[in-house]
Amino acid sequence: MAGAGARVGVVGASGFGGAELLRLLARHPDVEVAIRAAAGSAGRTLGDLAPGFPPDLGGDAVLTAPDVTALGALDLVLLATPDEVSLELAPALLAAGTRVVDLSGAFRVSAAAYASWYGRPHTAPELAADGPRAAVYGLTEWAREAVASAALVANPGCYPTATLLGLRPLVALIEPDGVVISAVSGTSGAGRSTRPDLQASVVLGDVVAYGAPSHRHTVEIETHLGAGAAPVAFTPHLVPVARGMLVTASAVLRAGVTPDDVAGAFTSAYADEPLVHVLPAGTFPRMKATHGSAACQLSAVVDPRTGRVLVTSAIDNLGKGAAGQAVQNANLMLGLPETSGLEALGVWP
Repeated sequence: MAGAGARVGVVGASGFGGAELLRLLARHPDVEVAIRAAAGSAGRTLGDLAPGFPPDLGGDAVLTAPDVTALGALDLVLLATPDEVSLELAPALLAAGTRVVDLSGAFRVSAAAYASWYGRPHTAPELAADGPRAAVYGLTEWAREAVASAALVANPGCYPTATLLGLRPLVALIEPDGVVISAVSGTSGAGRSTRPDLQASVVLGDVVAYGAPSHRHTVEIETHLGAGAAPVAFTPHLVPVARGMLVTASAVLRAGVTPDDVAGAFTSAYADEPLVHVLPAGTFPRMKATHGSAACQLSAVVDPRTGRVLVTSAIDNLGKGAAGQAVQNANLMLGLPETSGLEALGVWP
């Protein structure tokens, strides 16, 4: 079904990504959320888990256990589930005839890369990035037509989204080797589960690197950068904010590339994009500027002393980095205006 009145389901509704999906869809003019499912929280109300939902805006909705038969009758299902759950549910939902946007890492890379970086075999290799029925990698601005006709969209991870939006316009202008990426993210990127290292008394007043050099998003960036799968150096950091992400990526420019070439590449890529905002030269994105939005802010500056370009990208990790991009992709799949239900302006201050 396309157009107004599309019926969708959200699985994983009790997590931060699932709750953000429901927040966006609650004010979507053309979509009805018919099922809100969460295996571990079935029987509880949405308002119990996400206090921002008052009863009259869906807070009294009771979460149900995922039911493939019921979900399969919908126009589209958004999976905000761990990758091992998505590996079970997505094939079953596709077989039932419904389309899927998956927010996990289950279908973003090849089956072999998944096994290597996630430490377990891929149980649906036909849907992996190198499979015969491969999911469409849903970096929306770079895959719009493929997303619109896809049965399964692998929604990109938050770090890869911010990184790839900044670097992909420059692939022809940079050397494939020597890309260095440093990024910071808020604590919501780690999900809802309780962990000692995410307690307020531990996180507040601190900044710490983690996951390097084998963070799972490294292989996703390498797979989809389009620079010949050259290795990248990627170091993520946790900062004491709830949501938000800032990425700085540095790469060596090819001989003869000028600042005007770099600026022209960004203009060519994003001049008409409603959710990607390229800032004037000398202005740098701010993480808070994209808070609560589905937007990305970008800037690039050339350092003639080192022959490198420095690209800075800011997104809301739950917005453009997860639920916002998932709704953007769902809109295309349902034949709806791409930005329906989405906000291009962040909350300031």
